[in-house]
Amino acid sequence: MLTAILAAFVGGIILNLMPCVFPVISLKALGILRHEGDVKSARTEGLGFLLGVIFTMLALAAILLALRAGGTAVGWGFQLQSPMVIAVLALIILGAALNLLGVFEVGLSLQRAGEISVGRGAFVRSALTGALAIVVATPCSAPFMAGAVGYALVQPPLASLAIFLSLAIGFAAPFTLISLFPAIAKRLPRPGAWMDILKRGLAFPMLGAFAWLVWVLTQQAGTTALLAILISAVVVSFAAWLYGMAQRRRYIGQSYKALLAVTVVLFIAAVSPLPGVMHVQPSQPDLQHVENITQVKWSPQTVAEMRGHGKAIFVDFTASWCITCQVNERTSLSTAAVKRALASTGTVYMVADSTKFNADIDDAMSTFGQGGLPLYVVYPADGSAPKVLPQVLTPAIVIDALNQASGKKA
Repeated sequence: MLTAILAAFVGGIILNLMPCVFPVISLKALGILRHEGDVKSARTEGLGFLLGVIFTMLALAAILLALRAGGTAVGWGFQLQSPMVIAVLALIILGAALNLLGVFEVGLSLQRAGEISVGRGAFVRSALTGALAIVVATPCSAPFMAGAVGYALVQPPLASLAIFLSLAIGFAAPFTLISLFPAIAKRLPRPGAWMDILKRGLAFPMLGAFAWLVWVLTQQAGTTALLAILISAVVVSFAAWLYGMAQRRRYIGQSYKALLAVTVVLFIAAVSPLPGVMHVQPSQPDLQHVENITQVKWSPQTVAEMRGHGKAIFVDFTASWCITCQVNERTSLSTAAVKRALASTGTVYMVADSTKFNADIDDAMSTFGQGGLPLYVVYPADGSAPKVLPQVLTPAIVIDALNQASGKKA
């Protein structure tokens, strides 16, 4: 139990460096810079972020544990298997980008419209940043973390929540420590006009995250959902622009309520049709053809039938929403060296795609004590015990594992 708690804490710290968290790094960076040399404000930012992370993590963990107790096979990042959740998250990310661009403001009294200021809403804004960071971080699983989450999912509820709490504290620790300790915070750059430029520039990683989520949504729900989310994005952007104008009219004492009412109507009109079109489309095999490589659609029955019959098996547990999976695909699995190793060893290559909910995949991951993606499993040709590879791959790691599994000398 103590090992799992420590692994979750270390994994939470490392999670800050994983690709899935990069889109929200802009929000975390702005949170650090907003303190403007004010130690009290910096601590407010830090505590808000910490509590937002902890509350959201425990809420997600409670839902996850409740679903599993009800018999549903779900794991870390389960909410991203729902097209509706993806659509809502995409619009939230788009809203965050528009906010960074100065289209509208959140948590500010508009003393200086569009400028970065701590304002009275600093705590709430920072807490919401922490909540968003956790939701966006769930597509990834860091080293040490997957085993801890897998262990947590088979423990009693209180023990599980303790592990998830440790994960949340680890994730929030770097940002919170910088905010809480004046000696660290005072070393940060002093505020100036450059911050306003930085604020707008950091909107573009958020727009990149929006584009990624729209792509994932298309994989899950098809082109009808794509059309719906793009129309919603345009209308929501227009509503945000009107809301920004209403804020400014209110600030200078002009009438703003009619404009605000139009904003609300447009926002409702943009999001209300989404539940009707956000449905998972039937899965279709989508394996890339590689010459001389045996590719088989994954299922637990197929693995059981093919094990121990003279061929090694490589299973890639992946999903479109798992950014670490996509990075490993580009940097390792799709390289010419790995393809040659797959062909020369005669390894059977299987993809277990969890972009859409698949109870068999979640059950299989649980048997390996893994609570999240990515997961790479190599079954030796002689039918002996399978080997789980690291979550961050290199071509050398994969090639060595394939050679060992097939009985071929490197």
